[in-house]
Amino acid sequence: MAGNTLRFKTNYAVSSKIEPFYKGGKVQISNDEQYIFCTCGPRVNVLQISTGKIVHSFEQKTQHCAAFSFSLLLQVLVTASKALMLKQWAWKQDKCTRSWRAIHNVPVASMAFDCTSTLLATGGCDSTIKIWDVVKQYCTHNLKCSSGVVHLVQFHPDINLLQLFSSSVDCGICIWDLRTSKRVCVLESHFSLVTSLAFSLDGHTLISSGRDKICTVWDLKERTVKRTVPVYEAVEGVIVLPENKDYSQLGVKSPELHFVTAGSKGVLRVWHCSSARCVFAQTPTATAPLGLVHCLLMARSARIAAVTAEHNVLLYQLPYLSMQQQFVGYNDDVLDVKFLGKEDTHIVVATNSSQLKVFDLATSSCQILYGHTDTVLSLDVFKKCSMFASCAKDNCVKVWRMDSETGIVRCVAQGQGHCNAVGSVSCSRLKKNFLVSGSQDCTIKVWDLPAVFPAVGSEPAKLITRITEKAHGKDVNSMAVSPNDKLLASGSQDRTAKLWSLADMSLLGVFQGHRRGIWCVQFSPVDQVLATASADGTVKLWGLHDFSCLKTFEGHDASVLKIIFVSRGTQLVSGGSDGLVKLWTIKTNECVKTFDAHQDKVWALHSSSRDDLVVSGSADSTITVWKVKLVQNHILVFCGVCAQACRMMGWVCVCVWVCVESLLRYCVVWNTNARNCLDAQAVLQVLLTHLSPEELLQLQGVRTHLEGLIPYTERHMQRVGRLLQASMFLDYMWRQMRKRTVTTHGQEDEDDYSQESVGANGSRDVSEDEESVGAAKGASAPRPWLRKESGPNRPKTTGHEVLSESSEEDDDDDDVMEISTRCPPTQVAAPTSCILTEAS
Repeated sequence: MAGNTLRFKTNYAVSSKIEPFYKGGKVQISNDEQYIFCTCGPRVNVLQISTGKIVHSFEQKTQHCAAFSFSLLLQVLVTASKALMLKQWAWKQDKCTRSWRAIHNVPVASMAFDCTSTLLATGGCDSTIKIWDVVKQYCTHNLKCSSGVVHLVQFHPDINLLQLFSSSVDCGICIWDLRTSKRVCVLESHFSLVTSLAFSLDGHTLISSGRDKICTVWDLKERTVKRTVPVYEAVEGVIVLPENKDYSQLGVKSPELHFVTAGSKGVLRVWHCSSARCVFAQTPTATAPLGLVHCLLMARSARIAAVTAEHNVLLYQLPYLSMQQQFVGYNDDVLDVKFLGKEDTHIVVATNSSQLKVFDLATSSCQILYGHTDTVLSLDVFKKCSMFASCAKDNCVKVWRMDSETGIVRCVAQGQGHCNAVGSVSCSRLKKNFLVSGSQDCTIKVWDLPAVFPAVGSEPAKLITRITEKAHGKDVNSMAVSPNDKLLASGSQDRTAKLWSLADMSLLGVFQGHRRGIWCVQFSPVDQVLATASADGTVKLWGLHDFSCLKTFEGHDASVLKIIFVSRGTQLVSGGSDGLVKLWTIKTNECVKTFDAHQDKVWALHSSSRDDLVVSGSADSTITVWKVKLVQNHILVFCGVCAQACRMMGWVCVCVWVCVESLLRYCVVWNTNARNCLDAQAVLQVLLTHLSPEELLQLQGVRTHLEGLIPYTERHMQRVGRLLQASMFLDYMWRQMRKRTVTTHGQEDEDDYSQESVGANGSRDVSEDEESVGAAKGASAPRPWLRKESGPNRPKTTGHEVLSESSEEDDDDDDVMEISTRCPPTQVAAPTSCILTEAS
């Protein structure tokens, strides 16, 4: 029973992210073939091939990255910005080691290192080439081309020749002798831009490719054309196959020179130089990419990396050219995402395209699914997460199935019948026998699945419509099937949600109360409750028995686009147009935590089958996997109790010394919440009491932590100040009420005493208002009716009366002192001291 105890979730931590890493431009691979360097806007990202994660990112701040080059031997990265600055990075340490101003008058368009990694060539948009000595840090050559942008520079692989090859918009290939700083030859054969150069192993042969649909084989000794190879496509990349390797599977039957081209047809092709004949070509399919823009050889691992026009990086294994991995550089808007696989090892993602993407969470490798002809809008999975359904703007619904052994996903069924875009789909929960779709044509369709799905390689089966119902007056945005497969809920842009019986699609009730359209509906997994999310910024819970609104959750500043139940139906997770993900506890109507990890609308949310992971997708092209985080709360409770006990006993808290840095980091987080700030301040008091400032400054990141502590501590101080003012106002009111009561009973005695006091001491009367204000300010003004005066005009009271009034007044004074002890005077010395005093 202990293992099944329900625990409310209080925090999520980012477990992993799938984010954009490439948006076009140059791509380069490290010499150990473990990392991919590529550009993404103002950044140069380093992608680890084994995990598919961005491990380093170098940003030019507000300066857009124009070009970069990676030194294979020195492990140095050099970037050029449009502000005409060159920066040298120690990329493994994320550190800029040097920056200098480029001598170019306009931005740098191309860069390349030589084979020794000591010389760097930069080609500019001003038709000049600069050669830099990276080790000695000075410019060695300034070469002037004929005209146009120098978009290609490359050193000859034989460093003894000291030759540089360049190409610009004049479509020629210039050969520069760096010993004499002169152009020795111009190779002219292409009638369009030269896109790539590849050298043979001995360095005597050069292969150039262009967008004029030819490849030219050059003899560098004679500097003449050996062969012109018509390839019948615009070629963007060319590489030479390594020699002395068996590539018979690629049609290579002789040891002569062969090369591989990548171009607009989206396939890799192998060519024989001597005969200009294509000996192997990948089979073009409907799933082939639109075009290839780069082709790179990974000789150590016998692979070829190809980059598509859709910003995807494909890794092919030689000698079969079979796809081994695929990384998606840019996802565009993420519209929906669902966990997939028996152990939730994959996720399926619908982006702003007709393709579906299935990611392996361990490696971030992606499988792209083709089938829809327009943007996919919604996804839903069946019970065991091996099958899922998709709907799109092409008015079509498709069912997909994942092979549990190979992980390959294929389409097994499809249905057409809607007259407009299908915006929502929901699958059965108990058995895989039906699904429901809602469309912009305002109708709902119930589809029956076939009993047996077709075999691999066969055409998808056709879905049969069981029922069609005109459901709403506007677009149907969301559908949800109840856990027992008996009810159906629909949410529409007409501001209403409706409950239907799935047996005959009869209307059971209407939920009305939202002020704007409804984006999402969800059934509770345990209660007869329906949750709806609306564009009015609220989430509502409705009872299914009387269709009344039970609770309303307010907290988002914009439309709430998605909601899911977690913690066995006791909590909600919502995502909105404000880019925030919020965790709610239903019983208390409390927003437990707000997560700010997205920069745009959060369209997608889904929980894993074990309820320990949540995945979110946003319009910022980022997919975030969240994991339940419980350690912090345990530490909070432990440290708070321990610190409080240590203060009471006067001991030194031993647990604080175990991980001071971690405690300080946690305190920064705890201090942001008014509920946990006292525990954070208690731990801080122990740290500040037993650690000297010198010891604190030696902690890693202490300055950053202090910057995070100060503003929230000041905010807590202001809150305590407001409470203090409110309590002093109560004290003032109590004194006024007490004074009025005593004045009513002893008005004559008080007047006699006041006259005697003025006559004897020569002092002026203190008005009631002034005395009250003085009391409200905390001044202990004398109270005449309680004084023991001597003289003939002393008020005549019995001892019993004086005693009773004195004892009663003493009790009241004790109450006042107790209040003032809890709330110190308004002149507080410092923010931290105030919070610490209240915490103690």
